[in-house]
Amino acid sequence: MATLPVIDLAEFSDQNQSKNMLEASCYWGCFRVINYGIPGPLQSQMKAAVRALFDLPDDVKRRNTDIIYSSGYLAPTLKNPLYEGFGLYNYDASSQTDVDAFCSLLDAPVHVRETIKTYAEKSHEVIVNIATKLGESMDLKDQNFGAWPCHFRFNKYNFAQVSAGSNGLQIHTDAVFLTLLQEDECVGGLEILVPGSDSFVEVDPFPGSLLVNVGDIAQVHSII
Repeated sequence: MATLPVIDLAEFSDQNQSKNMLEASCYWGCFRVINYGIPGPLQSQMKAAVRALFDLPDDVKRRNTDIIYSSGYLAPTLKNPLYEGFGLYNYDASSQTDVDAFCSLLDAPVHVRETIKTYAEKSHEVIVNIATKLGESMDLKDQNFGAWPCHFRFNKYNFAQVSAGSNGLQIHTDAVFLTLLQEDECVGGLEILVPGSDSFVEVDPFPGSLLVNVGDIAQVHSII
């Protein structure tokens, strides 16, 4: 089991935090953050909102069609039979019109809609903050990460006893700059590649943290 470095964003004025973030990104390709600014009650409300969307009938979920790749509802496929998800590509975190349109297609109740809008705004602030800090440690000081496209996604893995041990999603890297992941603390299973090997190892859970995964775009920027 891998124990990932934990970066305290409230203590980031300490140069060691920047150094630890960069080293974790280079070695593991991911790290955890704490004191990131999303209230615990909001995270719990968001989990309940996501469950409500996935509990909708299939015909309702399919109203939110995949107009843009990886946006809208993604049903299980032959490649990923245990996975389904909702995606909202390049949403406007300031006006929230994209989130409103997304929820309208699903006839989401007002409280679900408001939770998703609030969480989308808060999580966007966090990802811009982390991307800026990582970019500065990589000497990418002129990047306006707040203007970069952002992808908001809800994931569900439909495991049963018979599918235990199967991959929830095909092995992959993230094509983006950074992925910010709020895990379900009641369900483990996230695995990462051990550096310098072909082996995968389960990630040690850390309640109250968010997992940050460094994507392909960040790797490209690091070697330019």
